[in-house]
Amino acid sequence: MTRFRPLLAEFIGTFALIFVGIGAIKTAGHDVLAVALAHGLTIGAFVSATLHISGGQLNPAVTFGLVCGGHMKWSNALRYWIAQCLGGISAALICLGLFGRDVVVTGTPQLAINLTAAQGILVEAILSFFLVFVVHGTAVDERGPRRIAGLVIGATITLDILFGGPLTGAAMNPARVFGPAVAANFWHDHYVYWIGPLVGGAVGGFVYRLLIERRRPESGRTISPPGG
Repeated sequence: MTRFRPLLAEFIGTFALIFVGIGAIKTAGHDVLAVALAHGLTIGAFVSATLHISGGQLNPAVTFGLVCGGHMKWSNALRYWIAQCLGGISAALICLGLFGRDVVVTGTPQLAINLTAAQGILVEAILSFFLVFVVHGTAVDERGPRRIAGLVIGATITLDILFGGPLTGAAMNPARVFGPAVAANFWHDHYVYWIGPLVGGAVGGFVYRLLIERRRPESGRTISPPGG
């Protein structure tokens, strides 16, 4: 049961993100600020609610970044990925039943007409790097402001969508696209939303681990700076 709780938390949090995400795009349309706030507030709320249970990852790219940063084992990451993707699929299927396929497709992050797949991968990678870097700096590193981690991570999602929403939909999260793709059988440029976030997440994890985080050799824990 103890091992099941983190997976349930990841399922619920990811479910909430995809459910609200599709619904927000349906109701707000092209209002990027409203869509960004809907996603950011959802992440802020559910990261805060699940941080003490599962780490509040809710995103395969964040999980991959933690693996690359040395904070998670592959065996646990695989279980998290399954829970996250199942949460995304479940939310998308409910939205499919509520609103129909067109709404689910419209609520799926997509590339702008004038953006190539390579450009989309680059945008998603950079935005995901920002996200994973902030996750490490607030929720992982013991020197960080863990009490407000959910708020800061949600704010990062919001600012990423304000920039990247009109370009790629600013998914930063493979489950955010995989769930709707399964529910609506919509796979256009799908690989962009796996490659970009996973590459960005990996770089974020490696950069924080190698260049910023300091560890005690005997314990692997971070070392707080003087006065920190």
